[in-house]
Amino acid sequence: MKSKAVVYRADGGAVKVEDIVVHAPGPHEVMIKVGACGVCHSDLSVTNGTLPLPAPVILGHEGAGVVCQVGEGVTELKVGDTVISCFVNSCGACRYCASGKPNLCDTGNTTPYTLPGGKPRTFDENGKPLNAMGGCGVMAEYATLHKNNVIQVAAGVPLDRCALIGCGVMTGWGAACNTAKVEPGSICVVFGAGGVGLSVIQGCQNAGATMIVAVDMLASKLELARTFGATHVLDASESENVVKALRKLTGGGADYAFECVGHGEIVAQAYGCLRKGGTAVVVGLAGPADITTLKTASFALEEKTLKGSYYGSTRPRHDFPRLLGLYQAGKLKLDELITRRYRIDEAPQAFDDLANGRNARGVIVFE
Repeated sequence: MKSKAVVYRADGGAVKVEDIVVHAPGPHEVMIKVGACGVCHSDLSVTNGTLPLPAPVILGHEGAGVVCQVGEGVTELKVGDTVISCFVNSCGACRYCASGKPNLCDTGNTTPYTLPGGKPRTFDENGKPLNAMGGCGVMAEYATLHKNNVIQVAAGVPLDRCALIGCGVMTGWGAACNTAKVEPGSICVVFGAGGVGLSVIQGCQNAGATMIVAVDMLASKLELARTFGATHVLDASESENVVKALRKLTGGGADYAFECVGHGEIVAQAYGCLRKGGTAVVVGLAGPADITTLKTASFALEEKTLKGSYYGSTRPRHDFPRLLGLYQAGKLKLDELITRRYRIDEAPQAFDDLANGRNARGVIVFE
């Protein structure tokens, strides 16, 4: 199948839109006709080296579409099913899957840029293989994925909204509701008001938090955060001591703090703004060399918790339909999260807008 795709070649340049060939699905695989793909910060992280994947690689892991071909042994999906891509391949059998943590599946750890087994399904015009980000590579008109990398959802919700569930919304909302398990009446602080941070805010609101403070350095992002449920905002660029300002604003410290930027210094701020017994959750993806420094004694003396959240601690087959249900019930904002829609030929502009903080979420739409 011929297709256009957004490819990063690690040549120091911008992403490129190329004509590729997508092979038919093999055993336990499906091909989907992609309807929309979010332009996520993790895609940008591939291009700047924060997330080092071997190039050339087809970007895109936050997509939604319709199954157009099924491979041998696929019984749970059929042509015409609406699906959302899931960049963690969950085997269902390892210790993590068996204990309700499929986001940490061992199989997922072995497929960051290929399908299971490593056999490529995508090739450039010269017949050379292309890697696929997260085993997905859905920033393309067509993509072949393993059946465990797609989650079937009910038809009816526009595909550009469905796509957001595949990463940003799940990662943020899940950090609040699955990882932290925010309790009603809590005080929460969210560092970073991009697509993931706004989804954390929504998760905190859904969980019943009564005070939600958004922290960012862009006034436009802070204004947007209010529309997503933030009760207070703090412009970090105008504060000499962010931790001190937050502790004063929250009356002694937050119950929960979420770091959605991916920077060690901000992780320390999230931990520092907590009250005794509070929990800080690291959501943002930091670079391989990034380090966080904390006072060791505070762990024992103040009983604070510092924990990570990968993919919102999701159980995709449970959480994806659940989030779409919240959207349909008017309890989750997805329409408002999309700042701009792009054609695939506008992908370089979409990445530039992302790098410069112009969007809450940009989405490439194929239909």
